[in-house]
Amino acid sequence: MRTEHYIEELLYRYNCVVIPAFGAFLTQKRAAQLDENTNTFTPPSKVVSFNQQVKSNDGLLVTYIATAEKSTYEVVLEELTKEVEHWNRMLKLGQKIKFGSVGELSLNQDDKIEFIPANKVNYLTTSFGLSSVVASPVTREVLKEEVVTLEQEVPFIITPERRRETTFRPLLKYAAVALLAISTGLTGLRYYNTTVAMQEIAQQEAQEQISRSIQEATFFNTAPLELPSLSLDIIAKPASQEHFVIAGAFRIEKNANRKIEELKKEGYNASYAGVNKYGLHQVAYASFSEVNEGLKFLNKIKTTVSADAWMLSVK
Repeated sequence: MRTEHYIEELLYRYNCVVIPAFGAFLTQKRAAQLDENTNTFTPPSKVVSFNQQVKSNDGLLVTYIATAEKSTYEVVLEELTKEVEHWNRMLKLGQKIKFGSVGELSLNQDDKIEFIPANKVNYLTTSFGLSSVVASPVTREVLKEEVVTLEQEVPFIITPERRRETTFRPLLKYAAVALLAISTGLTGLRYYNTTVAMQEIAQQEAQEQISRSIQEATFFNTAPLELPSLSLDIIAKPASQEHFVIAGAFRIEKNANRKIEELKKEGYNASYAGVNKYGLHQVAYASFSEVNEGLKFLNKIKTTVSADAWMLSVK
């Protein structure tokens, strides 16, 4: 089972990929940057981090692997649990765990998991194909050398026979120098305007992202995951485990209660799914004791109501 490969694919579309009972890879959008020391422009990107406190199974990774491997939810969850146990043994032995182009994990002196990102792949799809650009600034020394070269090519000569022509030659020289200065100034102005424009665009994108997050009042801001129809041979989970099809998460409990009432008026068996690690009150369209029924309902909601719906499994 290529768990690392599936995690990489999900990071392109989601801000959080949870490995049940192990931790979660989180991504945060970073605006375009300019390194003044190297004059390098870096396009907008996603910064990947790891949080071992986020361990609750949200069903995303297991469902995705089950669909890709043409297996069942139960089988994949069991295999993933064994793989997590193997990772924990490796960490205790002082070994490092590499997750492809995402990065590597290891234990520090305090027995805490330490993550070192690889920074080889930009998981921000809107920046696909963009790479860092190095711009060389025009300095006074370069301009001085160009003027000296120009003076060597346009010599200042005075002869008795051609006094009128020699009067015109200095004018050509100064005109050439003035033209070079104007051209250099325009190049510097275009360079400056380009820098300012890129910074303004990056700031505007960051502000729009923050505004959307505040208005939606949800933790996950993800694109829909287009999955083929799941096989119907998924084994039902024990009655002790409940599966919620999440409609949204709210920072204010009053808003969560209002959402529950709205969903009930629309005919859903809506319920309160508790508070997550980030203090957000979760609201579910419905809850199920069997994972097979929950996944069927989730696919129906994604197709007809909201592509942002997801399933939370709680023991």
